[in-house]
Amino acid sequence: MKVLATLLLSLSLPGSHAFPRLRSPVDHITQHTRKGGRWYFAENGHAVYCYGPVRTLPQPSGGLQRVATYCQGERPIVPLKD
Repeated sequence: MKVLATLLLSLSLPGSHAFPRLRSPVDHITQHTRKGGRWYFAENGHAVYCYGPVRTLPQPSGGLQRVATYCQGERPIVPLKD
């Protein structure tokens, strides 16, 4: 009876749980893919931080445009200023 009371008391005290929190696989993958990014100067005048490579995409008017890929924020592809 004494052992049961001690066990219940130890579980009810704050900070008595020494179990580390498990990370979800999504958090683990996100941390590894975010290494090695660079800052780029976007066409709209702002600096953006991107993780992917710089690509050259064809324009509908016939020209080519450099874009950075996998960028932070709302837009995954950001046109770059030359």
